[in-house]
Amino acid sequence: MGTATSSSTIHQRWAVRYRGFVLIPQNDLTWLVRPERSPMQQLPFRAPASSVDDVKALIDWRLNRSA
Repeated sequence: MGTATSSSTIHQRWAVRYRGFVLIPQNDLTWLVRPERSPMQQLPFRAPASSVDDVKALIDWRLNRSA
């Protein structure tokens, strides 16, 4: 007899750490950006669908603006 297999695809979850933030890709191709630690000096936010380099540039811009 054969083995049963699931027809659903396996989604591998991964995240990127950058300058104290965790960048988490979402199913709709946006990014959830959250601070790694508390207390939070920057609030979590969503970044539009773009490359990881674009999200890093957005984080740099937000950090420079708040400095």
